[in-house]
Amino acid sequence: MDISLARTFLAICETGNFVKASEQLYVTQSTVSARIKLLEDLLGQQLFTRSKAGAQVTAAGAQFKPFAEKLLQTWEQARHDVGLPDDFVRVLTIGAEFSLWEHLLVQWIPWIRGAVPDLAISADVGSSGYLMRQLIDGLLEIVVTYTPQHRTGLVIDKLMEEELVLVATDKSTAGPYGDDYVYVDWGPEFRIDHADAFPERAPPILSVTYGPLALQHILANGGVAYLPLRLVRPLVKERRLFVVKAAPVFLRPVFVAHLESAEGERFETAIQGLRYVASLTTA
Repeated sequence: MDISLARTFLAICETGNFVKASEQLYVTQSTVSARIKLLEDLLGQQLFTRSKAGAQVTAAGAQFKPFAEKLLQTWEQARHDVGLPDDFVRVLTIGAEFSLWEHLLVQWIPWIRGAVPDLAISADVGSSGYLMRQLIDGLLEIVVTYTPQHRTGLVIDKLMEEELVLVATDKSTAGPYGDDYVYVDWGPEFRIDHADAFPERAPPILSVTYGPLALQHILANGGVAYLPLRLVRPLVKERRLFVVKAAPVFLRPVFVAHLESAEGERFETAIQGLRYVASLTTA
């Protein structure tokens, strides 16, 4: 069966809409409709009921979904493994959010290469939504993210907790009250905690969604920002940044997600290595 049929089916399941699925797959809506029609003809079952509200999965579609997910995963694994040199057994596909590569995955990858030398690695980076779609589609095996999507067939475990500390280039800074404060949007829980801690603070003049960008900005221009302790610890030691002692520390959990069907000694070793590196990062 054409793999694009399974991928199109899963895109509609995720978006609940033929139009949105076509946008996600970068094909026309007519192509999406034609693929689903062909898939339904092959299976002899209707997979979706369409209405003005979108597309609803039928009972037959719900039964087919885990097979479609496994089909994509198997295909991607085969595509990677067939092209491997003789010295390697398989490819491990991993992904992480941008902010988690530095000091975490940068250390994890060489750990894997040392512990499992016959395991090749394919690494990706992106937003949480993008990475979780890749995981669900079987294109990634392990995802490290702040905001996982809980879906049937996925295993999601807490990997570590990051400490978000308020740091400033001026050691006399008392808190996030001046015009030089860079607000980093660390997600919904952080937004709530931040609002509770600083209820009278005016909306920020500068806000970003990527922590390292805020770090680069305050180092170049001066300022204050909430950043992961693991990221700023070397700069604090060098006295290029100062932790604002009176400011609250916020905890942000980091999760590792993988398919429930993922297994094997090499896979388990890689997961153990990730936990070990995470423990060093937060020490």
